Amino acid sequence: MELNLETAQSIVSFALEWRKEKNMKPLTVAVLDSGGFLITLLREDGVSNLRPEIAQGKARGAVAMGLGSRALFERAQSQPFFIQAMNSLASGSLVPVPGGVLIKRDGTLLGAVGITGDSSDNDEACAIAAIEGAGFTADGG
Repeated sequence: MELNLETAQSIVSFALEWRKEKNMKPLTVAVLDSGGFLITLLREDGVSNLRPEIAQGKARGAVAMGLGSRALFERAQSQPFFIQAMNSLASGSLVPVPGGVLIKRDGTLLGAVGITGDSSDNDEACAIAAIEGAGFTADGG
């Protein structure tokens, strides 16, 4: 099974609904497939100009390493040189902080959601809620 545009857009819709219910700040949401390629990106009004890159970087790191970005954040603290080397290999495009969550179904990696705009913990919680709301299993690390 693969993610497609329709399912990626439903994940984004769930994320925006959840954000509004929780009164979070405006978000940027990126959905990547299992190869790390962007399917869809939504940037709400009022977010800063680097948010699209941050959202994609959170999701890209999760897909590339097979770990939610919370796990990458923890690993960056215990093994900073390893994460620095991985980020170097990825041309600096990985963002190892919470908010990048793997999308799985029946244990199979389908892609990842990256969210940014609020606190990293809130970004991650929103991504998990959106993935689960769309009927998938979320793995934040």
